[in-house]
Amino acid sequence: MCAFERDYTHLTVIDNDNRALLGYISIPRLKQLLEERKMQETDPVEKAMQKFRRAANPYKVITLDTPLEELEAFFEGGADGKSRQDFAVVTDPLRKFVLGVATQADLDEFVKRRPA
Repeated sequence: MCAFERDYTHLTVIDNDNRALLGYISIPRLKQLLEERKMQETDPVEKAMQKFRRAANPYKVITLDTPLEELEAFFEGGADGKSRQDFAVVTDPLRKFVLGVATQADLDEFVKRRPA
């Protein structure tokens, strides 16, 4: 599986017809499910997918133009300021395209490599 080989921690799941963001797969959780034999590699993606609960949580738009301070605040307190976030889905400003996924570790590594 490419996610294992490339050391990804999260993968987004997108509707094939309209590209709507449906949810995500946590790769560490997927590995655990496979090891515990609660899933097989031939099972559909939906079986491992965590669905986004849009009604329960406000959606915070994260784009390539989002300031790093805002991204850090998102990780620390989430969109509602109450819950930590493991990752951010990076989209275009109109939320038509998923451009990638960023984690706190990604942000930390970027800041560490950035010239002072």
